[in-house]
Amino acid sequence: MDIKLGKNDKRYIEGSDDVFSIMQRVLLRENKIDKEKEHFWIIGMNEAGYILYIELIALGSVKAVNIEPMNVYRVAVMKNATRVIAIHNHPTGRLAPSKADLDITDRLIQVGRILNIALVDHLIISTEAYESFRSMGIMDDLEKSLTYVPTYQVVEQIRKEEKKIARDKVKLANDKTKAAKEETKVERERREKLEFAMVSTLIDKNVSIEDIAKIMEVTPKAVESIVNKFNFLASNKAK
Repeated sequence: MDIKLGKNDKRYIEGSDDVFSIMQRVLLRENKIDKEKEHFWIIGMNEAGYILYIELIALGSVKAVNIEPMNVYRVAVMKNATRVIAIHNHPTGRLAPSKADLDITDRLIQVGRILNIALVDHLIISTEAYESFRSMGIMDDLEKSLTYVPTYQVVEQIRKEEKKIARDKVKLANDKTKAAKEETKVERERREKLEFAMVSTLIDKNVSIEDIAKIMEVTPKAVESIVNKFNFLASNKAK
């Protein structure tokens, strides 16, 4: 059954307070007999949070209401909703979720994933207050649940994680190699600068190439190579 919005009802959902504000008035409009039964509604929205519809999915007894996931998403598919919020009331006024409430929410999350429709939240309401599964952290836990995930998807997820771990290991190894190369390069440049500084100082003191080579314990050709390399670099920088 399609629920019509009142003139004062918001058309955009920005948070659970907006949902309760609307659904509290819907519940208060019910007759006394129905008000004592559990209702299960779905609000369908687009990506921006604009309300496309509010549907009463099922009317149960004073203690429970039976929900079929396909009935929940039937209208969402027809009206191109990409996000939905589930709401149901507890006539007793006690707002703590039952095991059945958690179970149906878990199932709805998984069916929504298959249809590419996100179950954003599930609210339990009374005529006076409400509790939000999202605010309580329940949605975060259920979104990680594997209870209703098909086995092949679990295997696929594990394989994806294994591949990701392998990629991370390769990246870490590459990063270490890169860091080691960078460190080696810096050390080499530092050593070359020290060698050049030593050669330059000795040349300024009129020490011969051959004597510099003896002091540094290298060949005269190596000394000339040091001088030529830094003269070349200095020349390029000047350009």
